[in-house]
Amino acid sequence: MAIGWAAAMSTALYGDDGFFVTGAGPAAHFRTSAHVVPVLGTAVVRLLERLDRALGHPDPLDVVDVGAGRGELLTSLIRLVPPGLAARLRLTAVELAPRPGELPETIGWRADLPTGVVGLLLGTEWLDNVPLEVAQAGPAGWRRVLVDPATGAESVGDAVDAAEREWLDRWWPTPVGIDGPGVRAEIGLPRDAAWATAVAVVDRGLALAVDYGHLRQTRPVDGTLTGFRAGRQVPPVPDGSCDLTAHVSIDSVAAAGSTAAGSPYTLVSQRDAVRALGVDGRRPPLALASTDPAGYVHALARASAAAELGDPAGLGGHWWLLQPVGLDPSTPLLPPGR
Repeated sequence: MAIGWAAAMSTALYGDDGFFVTGAGPAAHFRTSAHVVPVLGTAVVRLLERLDRALGHPDPLDVVDVGAGRGELLTSLIRLVPPGLAARLRLTAVELAPRPGELPETIGWRADLPTGVVGLLLGTEWLDNVPLEVAQAGPAGWRRVLVDPATGAESVGDAVDAAEREWLDRWWPTPVGIDGPGVRAEIGLPRDAAWATAVAVVDRGLALAVDYGHLRQTRPVDGTLTGFRAGRQVPPVPDGSCDLTAHVSIDSVAAAGSTAAGSPYTLVSQRDAVRALGVDGRRPPLALASTDPAGYVHALARASAAAELGDPAGLGGHWWLLQPVGLDPSTPLLPPGR
């Protein structure tokens, strides 16, 4: 039986037997920025140190990771944060999967968002997995795309509702002169709501989303919904066997978060963000290979990982959406770019 994509994704990803709830976790199927550790962790620690100063060194200082996978990023932070700061950290992973047995005891694990966060809330490639409806344009306007969860076969359903149509008119306008059956859109309303809800649990601090996405003027005419399994891109069949992901309408999400926080946001590429925080992919001096071979190999590995994070054709093309909450707007959380 064909159903809307939002319901199909929700069950396939987050149901009792869903892709993100059972099995070995996302790292077994695809590589995200959070898996490039400790390089991303180093950038996050430097951002966290700047945020800590802006907040006046609160105790505790929260770090909440939404869509934490198996806790890889928070685990890396434990090893990277300076001792004085580490003593004040309160680390919380938000994830529907059961708590991993090997996770450090200092990391809290819960299925829902905490409240009263003072510090950093981050979602690394979380929003792209928030279920959403898919629409198709035609002479009669936008209509929902339905899918058979068992086979992935699609059909066209009823017209989108008023709220969805309003969102599409504002954020995903149909290209002029194009209304054929190939014109699709992913309706980002649930992502906007999810981000606004996450921002709202921050009393003071910063909400940071790291994800791949697009802007209103460059929306893809055929959408971006796809699947991943075991390191390969596969057709998006919502049967629980694969990841289901669609690029984020990052400007729409940013506007929703800004409204929730009552303050402006900053949107930069991951390449520019990590470079501003002192992480880059420059090779270590070759002379180091003769004086400290082990150090050279270690530095080369870190440079390679940093280059991966900054590659504009890959992870470096991700967006960093920084939403301050209750901070002095004149306080820059990212230093000037390098």
